Amino acid sequence: MNTPPTPRGHFARHAWLALATALALLLAVVIVAGWAGKNKPAEAGQAARAEHGAHQDVYTCPMHPEVRSHEPGSCPICGMDLVKVERPAPAATPKPPASSTPDGLAPVHVDDGAARRAGIRTVEAAPGRVASTVRAVGNVVPDEGRIRHITTKVAGWIEKLHANATGQMVRAGQPLFELYSPELLATQEEYVRALRTAEELSTSSLPEVRRGAADLASAARRRLELFDVPPDFIEQLQRTGRPARTIVFRAPFGGYVSEKTVVEGHKVEPGAELMTITDLSRVWVTAQVYEAEAQAARVGAPATVTLQYDPAASLRGRIALVYPTVDAESRTLQVRLEFANPRLVLKPGMFVNVTLERGRADGVVVPDSAVIDSGTRQVVFVEAAPGHFEPREVTVGLRADGQAVLAAGLAAGERVAVAANFLLDSESRLHGAAAGHAGH
Repeated sequence: MNTPPTPRGHFARHAWLALATALALLLAVVIVAGWAGKNKPAEAGQAARAEHGAHQDVYTCPMHPEVRSHEPGSCPICGMDLVKVERPAPAATPKPPASSTPDGLAPVHVDDGAARRAGIRTVEAAPGRVASTVRAVGNVVPDEGRIRHITTKVAGWIEKLHANATGQMVRAGQPLFELYSPELLATQEEYVRALRTAEELSTSSLPEVRRGAADLASAARRRLELFDVPPDFIEQLQRTGRPARTIVFRAPFGGYVSEKTVVEGHKVEPGAELMTITDLSRVWVTAQVYEAEAQAARVGAPATVTLQYDPAASLRGRIALVYPTVDAESRTLQVRLEFANPRLVLKPGMFVNVTLERGRADGVVVPDSAVIDSGTRQVVFVEAAPGHFEPREVTVGLRADGQAVLAAGLAAGERVAVAANFLLDSESRLHGAAAGHAGH
C-alpha cells in the first residue's frame, strides 16, 4: 500500500532540482569563459602577425614592379637586383581620393635637395593654341604658263643674234635675232606690188576692180602677219615701199633666256626651236607629301617656305594645286604653291623647306615632355604642393613643335613636371606596388 508524500519530502525534492539547475548554469559559464580565454591569444597572435607583415620590408624590381619579395634577391624575369621599397611617410604624402590617382601609381614626395639632384623642373600649364605641321622638301620650278619657246614659221638663216647667251635677261619688245628668209623677202615684194596696184586702181570707175585690188593688198599683208613679222616692220614697209633683206624678231615678253640652240649663221627650218624665254617674276614650288600625311594636302591650306641658305627668310603662301596622282615608288603625292618672285629670291632648281599646316587645336598647353605616354594612357605629374607630386591621367588632343594640348585632366595654372618626370613615374610605381601589396 502506497503512502502519500509528506510536505517535508515534497520540499526537499524541489530544492535538489534547483541546486542541479544552478550547477548546470555555472558549468556552462565556466566552459564559455575557458573557450574565450583560449581563443583570445590566437586572435592577438593573428593581429600581431598582420601588423608584422604590414611593417615587414618589401623588395621589388625597378623594371618589373609586379615582382615583390620580403627578402633581397634577383628578379626572376630580368635578373636585376631587387631594391627595397621605401615607404612614404603618411604625414608627408597624404593619400588623395582614389578617383584622382591612376591605378598602379601613387603620389610622390621629394624634398628640395633630392629635387635639385634629380633635376626636377616644373612649368605652369597655360591656355593656348598648337598647330600641327608637316615638313617637306620643296623644289622651285618655273611657272609653266610663263615659258615661251621661240620658233620660226619660215626657213632662213640667222644673220644676227642679239640674245646670244643663256641666262641673259631680255625685256618685252627687245630684239632677239635677225632672220634672212627668201620666202619672207618674196612676200614683202608681193605686198609692195599689191599696195601699188591698189593705189593705181583706186580711181577706177568699176567698184569690183577697186575692191579686188584692195583685197589683194590685204591678203599680202595677212600673209606677213601669219609669218609673225612684227607689226611695226609691216607699217614701215607700207610707208617706204622698200623690202628689207632681214627682219628683226623681238621678245614677246620679258624674262630670261633659259635655253638657246642657235648661233649666228645657223640655218633654221619652220618650227625649229631657237631659244626659250622664261619669266621668273612668278614661280612655283612643288613639294612631296607622304601618303600618310595627305591630310595636310588641301587646296587653300596655308604653307610656309624657308630658304636653306637663309632660314630667317620665309615666304607665306597657300596650296594652289594638289596633283591627282600618287607616286607609286615613293608613295608620295605632289602639291604646288605659287609665289611672286620680283627679286628673284627663288631660283628654278633650288631646294627649299616647306611647312604645311595639318591642323590646330586650342586648350591647356604644356611642354610635350610633361606627358608620359605608356601606350594605353597618358599621365602628367602635378605639383599639388612644394615637393608633392600627384600622378594624373590626361587626354592629349594635339602634339606639335614640342607642345601638347590637353583636352581633359588638367586646368590652366597648375604646375606639371617637365624634367626627370620619368624618375617620378618610377617612384610612383614603386609606391603604388607597395600600397597594393600592403592592401593584400
